[in-house]
Amino acid sequence: MPRSLLLPLLLATGLACAQEAPLPNAAVPALDLQRYAGQWHEIAHLPMFFQRNCTAAITATYTPQPDGRMAVRNACERRDGKRLVSEAIARPVAGQPGQLQVRFAPAWLGWLPMVWADYWVVELDPDYRWAVVGGPSRKYLWILSRTPVMPRAQFDAIRARAAQRGYPVERLIQAGRTVE
Repeated sequence: MPRSLLLPLLLATGLACAQEAPLPNAAVPALDLQRYAGQWHEIAHLPMFFQRNCTAAITATYTPQPDGRMAVRNACERRDGKRLVSEAIARPVAGQPGQLQVRFAPAWLGWLPMVWADYWVVELDPDYRWAVVGGPSRKYLWILSRTPVMPRAQFDAIRARAAQRGYPVERLIQAGRTVE
């Protein structure tokens, strides 16, 4: 093989390998809950039972509470046009700034460990314009944005990194017309 072709071939092979290198499935090392608070629009999610009736306008709103926890209000539009709302509470995990635990069950069941679900912010825009939420099992994944629409290139890059973390991104469901 001529030397003039060897260098480009090696570079192309190196780039392809670098793009496929796995990323750790870990929560971000820092999360400012005050900046994270507010409304987020769901761009895409992995299928899950609780969202089976949601078709559009999916939002999550986080409100800081005096005790350091966050009130969570998830809302979406159903096929029949009605709004579906569910409320929860999220608590920080000690020593793990990017990890929360979320409970949708009534407060009186809060003492049961099984009612708390892992909520890991696995990727976060430095300006808190978008976030990727998952967990240790990789069963759940949400791509969130401060705006209802995300540019296609940005979504594709986030999706590729989620795949590198081991999430089954081929199963992602986009929330209506959220990617352009």
